[in-house]
Amino acid sequence: MNADKQLPDDVEIEEEPTLSWEPGVDSSHSDTGATRLEGAFAWALTIEGGPQTGLTYVLGKGDSIAGRGATSTVYLPDVTVSREHARLSVANGTLTIIDLASTNGTYINGVRHATGTLSVNDLLMIGKFRLRVSKGHG
Repeated sequence: MNADKQLPDDVEIEEEPTLSWEPGVDSSHSDTGATRLEGAFAWALTIEGGPQTGLTYVLGKGDSIAGRGATSTVYLPDVTVSREHARLSVANGTLTIIDLASTNGTYINGVRHATGTLSVNDLLMIGKFRLRVSKGHG
């Protein structure tokens, strides 16, 4: 293609193109779900299944929104996740979750919940994302 050639007027160039990402398989990672995180944080969610496997979100005190909306603290970019899917709250050493009337619901250890208190090693399902709950020493 000639670099001097102009594009037709009906061709749009996307300023922020969508990137495709496929996680690799790490054979050194165990399948037990017993991954342990350590650090000076209160709570964290690690994606164990679905897009972005291996990514960890550290949750600070106060409220965080999990969803596919651009302003979500826990950004889960997939159509199975509502824009504002669930609210996670860290207060007094406790992590709670409230489903925000999402289309596909929020599951804790395989059971659909409108609200719940999360514990270490709980498996949270939001859309097709599986997130493991962990707690640091912070």
